[in-house]
Amino acid sequence: MISVWLRVIRIRFLLASVIAVSVGLAITWWHTGSITVFDAALTMCGVLALHASVDLLNDYWDFKRKIDTVTQRTKMSGGSGVLPEGLLKPGQVYAAGIAFLVLGTVIGIYFVITYGIIIGAILGFAVVSIYFYSTKIVDWGLAEVFVAIKGTMIVIGTYFVQTSQISESVILGGIVVGALSSLVLFITSFPDHDADKSKGRKTLVINLGKQKACTFFWIFPIIIYSVTIVAVIISVFPIFCLIILGTIPMVIKSGKKLKHGYNELNKIIPVMSSTLVFSRLTGVLLVFGFIINIG
Repeated sequence: MISVWLRVIRIRFLLASVIAVSVGLAITWWHTGSITVFDAALTMCGVLALHASVDLLNDYWDFKRKIDTVTQRTKMSGGSGVLPEGLLKPGQVYAAGIAFLVLGTVIGIYFVITYGIIIGAILGFAVVSIYFYSTKIVDWGLAEVFVAIKGTMIVIGTYFVQTSQISESVILGGIVVGALSSLVLFITSFPDHDADKSKGRKTLVINLGKQKACTFFWIFPIIIYSVTIVAVIISVFPIFCLIILGTIPMVIKSGKKLKHGYNELNKIIPVMSSTLVFSRLTGVLLVFGFIINIG
């Protein structure tokens, strides 16, 4: 049963939030040379709870809307498959999603009381958007935008909890993290194109069309690398953050494979996997870039 719950929560995708919090903490360390461990741990718990909530509620609503029953599930797309396979009841998944949302909200309220209105604004955005993500945001074609903003706000919120400030470094770092997370959502929506479209969803791939979306793919690495390079040039990031440029060959390879295999499931699966690895590795290297600058 534990394995089923871990599957529906989609543990592998929670790493995106771990990286986002870690980037905020790494920038804190770079700026101040210290971290409040209790607040850092509590931030991580709250963010992971909210992330688990959106995944659980997404699985619930995709099942209720019968999206998961018409899509071809892969290890990277098409939902967790737990509800279509009857491993859990819809009510259980919905209740768990709300429970995690409440847990994340309670932790957030603690930080609002402790650190003020800025955390309140971030928390308010998170709670409302998480609850309406699968019923409104995706239908409006704003899923990738939501994920990008979410990633950015996690970095900013983590840093603010530690320092009570917002800096250029943490804003630009948040943009990089948000773009990395949004890219993963973008690429994993290719196999779900037909099922999502038939049920009224409007992902970026649906709005652009698969062929144009293959070209749009390059926008994400352009943002990621250009923001980092500019930030280093203006001394907002340490020069060691340029270590993320080492992942350029990975994303180029993924982009080329996407162009030739976007319509074939057996070809898009390795592209999704390599893009996920690219996103996570680039995020980890960004964290490393801030940390190794201390000396």
